[in-house]
Amino acid sequence: MSPSCELCEAAALTRRFDEGPDYWIAECEACGVPLVVWRTHDPLPPPAVRVALWLRLARVANEELGVGAWRLDDRLRTIGDHYHAHARPRPRGGGWPPSV
Repeated sequence: MSPSCELCEAAALTRRFDEGPDYWIAECEACGVPLVVWRTHDPLPPPAVRVALWLRLARVANEELGVGAWRLDDRLRTIGDHYHAHARPRPRGGGWPPSV
């Protein structure tokens, strides 16, 4: 854990969808979409951990946004040293791939 990291702090400032010993999923404070956070302060989880986090996020995103209505975004922008991934809505009407 890093004492100056917002994600390590894990303050429940927004709606919490799910959590476990190695992750938590909440509504992103900045963009309002489901967000999964690995509790370990590290930007690169092992592949098996990453896939497990994605599957947990997918379950929440499918319920909240709809099956096929979101895309995974795990590019670390604002907080670049702690792994997290967003479920971002797919564009409607002009995006690729086309909505079904």
